[in-house]
Amino acid sequence: MALIGPTGRPVASPQPKDPNAPMSPHIKDSGLQTFAADVLEASREVPVIVDFWAPWCGPCKQLGPVLERVVNEAKGAVKLVKVNIDENQEIARQLRIQSIPAVFVFKNGQPVDGFMGAIPESQVRQFVASLTQGGHGGHDHAEEVLAIAQEAFDAGDVGQAAQAYAHVLQDEPGHPKAVAGLARCYLKGGDLERAKQTLRLVRPDGANDEAIRAVEAELKLREQGAAAAAGLEAAKAKVEADPKDHQARFDYALALDGADDREGALTQLLEIVKRDRKWNDEAARRHLVTLFEAMGPTDPRTIDARRRLSSILFS
Repeated sequence: MALIGPTGRPVASPQPKDPNAPMSPHIKDSGLQTFAADVLEASREVPVIVDFWAPWCGPCKQLGPVLERVVNEAKGAVKLVKVNIDENQEIARQLRIQSIPAVFVFKNGQPVDGFMGAIPESQVRQFVASLTQGGHGGHDHAEEVLAIAQEAFDAGDVGQAAQAYAHVLQDEPGHPKAVAGLARCYLKGGDLERAKQTLRLVRPDGANDEAIRAVEAELKLREQGAAAAAGLEAAKAKVEADPKDHQARFDYALALDGADDREGALTQLLEIVKRDRKWNDEAARRHLVTLFEAMGPTDPRTIDARRRLSSILFS
């Protein structure tokens, strides 16, 4: 009876496999007898990812299906070979595998890259994308890696996002969305100067791209907020002492934004517009527009604040 791997597919064994078992043409099980052909020789045509696993390994059961899904989506640009180390301990010894899951990449018959442990799908996708870039560059590839970068950024993995944005810039120097994304990574880390330098890398025809404008707006806000944040308590006290002091409320909004309380800043600016929309040449409304641009039109905070602003202006 054939052994069944964590993905439900037969694992390589001395017994014959079920010829009707579903199998991707880009994925196969292998062992000592076929390793040279399945991996070493095959890697002379396309990169071959080798997933070393075992039936008792919990993280292997998490990583395996992700690897299979991403490799299948690559449509032959990369292959996946799965090796059960319980049945192929000689291979594990030769490659000095001490823990699993262990993933190796072979090109031209040699191991060239890899990683240990179960990693998030976003990182798996970036890993596979980096292997296929030679034959799958261009717009579609860039969009795929940008999506991976955004996913990593949203998940709080700024380092991984920065690597993905840099990967796009290697293929397409000056790509506006990659430049903006990398600059936003520096902003997230508080490095305003590096963010500013990165924005200068954008190609001339991308200078007015929405993503670039958003980061420029965010950079401007950060520069203003850094100085204003120090006066947060003083500005708050002034507003509490005199709610009609619009300048104090405006300063309070800047200070709140500098202290990473953007929702609070929006509320204070909207309050100024509500009390006196023409104050200081509509400074509050204009600053709201800058905040909207920095956050982007689809940000829930933008949508909510725009709705509140419209309600005030057209009441």
